[in-house]
Amino acid sequence: MPNFLELAGISKHFGGIPALSKVDLAIVAGEVHCLAGENGSGKSTLIKIISGVQPPDPGGRIVIDGKLYPHLTPAESTRLGIQVIYQDLSLFPELTVAENIAFAQHLRRSVGIVDWKQIATTASTTIDRIGVALDPRDKVADLSIAQRQLVAICRALAADARLVIMDEPTASLTRNEVDALLAITRELKRRGIAVVFVSHRLDEVLEIAERVTVLRDGVKLGTYDAKDMTGRRLGSLMTGHEYDYTPYVPDLSQAPVMMSVRGLCRPGEYQDITFDLAVGEVLGIIGRLGSGRTELALTLFGMRPSATGTVMIEGKTVVLDSNRAAIVAGIAYVSEDRLSLGLVLEQPIADNIVLTTLHRMANKLGLVSGEERRQTVAGWIAQLGIKASNPQNSVRTLSGGNQQRVVIAKWLATKPRVLILDSPTVGVDINAKDGIYAIIRELAAQGMAVILISDEVPEVIYHTHRIMVMDRGRIRAEFKADSISAEALQDAIDA
Repeated sequence: MPNFLELAGISKHFGGIPALSKVDLAIVAGEVHCLAGENGSGKSTLIKIISGVQPPDPGGRIVIDGKLYPHLTPAESTRLGIQVIYQDLSLFPELTVAENIAFAQHLRRSVGIVDWKQIATTASTTIDRIGVALDPRDKVADLSIAQRQLVAICRALAADARLVIMDEPTASLTRNEVDALLAITRELKRRGIAVVFVSHRLDEVLEIAERVTVLRDGVKLGTYDAKDMTGRRLGSLMTGHEYDYTPYVPDLSQAPVMMSVRGLCRPGEYQDITFDLAVGEVLGIIGRLGSGRTELALTLFGMRPSATGTVMIEGKTVVLDSNRAAIVAGIAYVSEDRLSLGLVLEQPIADNIVLTTLHRMANKLGLVSGEERRQTVAGWIAQLGIKASNPQNSVRTLSGGNQQRVVIAKWLATKPRVLILDSPTVGVDINAKDGIYAIIRELAAQGMAVILISDEVPEVIYHTHRIMVMDRGRIRAEFKADSISAEALQDAIDA
């Protein structure tokens, strides 16, 4: 197949600082090409140049279908068949699926009358092209993240896409939803549409790609055949570091029980949940969509009380009928959706860190000592290695990994005995993930009991002591992390 897109010698500087340095890239028509690299490696800048959002420095070459362009505009890029699906999807939540899919086509009409029949036809035809289950009449606000992802893909196809760039498309998806998205990606390939797939989940990169281009610090390290690549080697190329892939299983045989759960049941969500969690243990919980794992976490944090069953902390029965009760009992919960539920994005980093403990700092008049607040914030920034130039900056200015550390700091400030982490490494790069794993290990070594909920098989194998597999609201299997392979664990999840 011929090249659809060729980049040669692409550089980009911001205020004299290089974001890209003489990067070459070729995308073959109909291939799936993954762009890999840490945050700050230059991936986003390269995507913006391809999509016409930013021009490259003079001297680079952009060739599309054999025609040379010194730079592109967004309109040119779209006209040439380039579509970018960003993490936020850029959909209109109050419009229907059909209206979102056909939006660009309607804007091109010279007459301002809405052709509802044409909108419906465009949407239905596009949905049928890739065989996805979407109702064109549904409002996008009522859809799941995975369904919204499909709407964004259909919108790109309706715009006659020849190259679809998916930026972190799986960051908020379950494994089931990821499998469905990868199937759609293969269907796009079959139809001759090239896909550039950006993901921090290295197993997905290697599963879907034919070739992988690695960027580090704005420089292209190389383009590699995916079949010759391993996750370990790819991680090393991206970061310049080797990571520990040895299961973490210290001897906990003499450790006392921190949390004891007996017979928890919430009809329609989970039933007969019984397990013990030891002091210093990291317990992994994994399962497919609908397994009940997040619902269980919300119950343990008092957000969705169980109908029956008991929970004990250090041998004492606790009533978890609110999140306040859970906090008092020594339980903290880091949600899988840090952007919506874990952080107040427009507020300062410092305010987010002390959000859960302001009441402890207040005096009898309700006033908070500025010095105590500063010391508390500085302490957590130092302890968790949060990279922040100024704690008064909005938390939105931080990378995904540092945002997650802020969420963890916020809950560690409550001095919990049990920390529940729901998909804590979603959307963060490999280096940031390793930092979060180091924090988890250190907390466990200090005696905290941790529940790590995850979609990623390698994550629970290498970073927990024990793994419970949930399916349709029940605990179906349990394994020691050092006694099961990734393949065997995946089989247990799929059984």
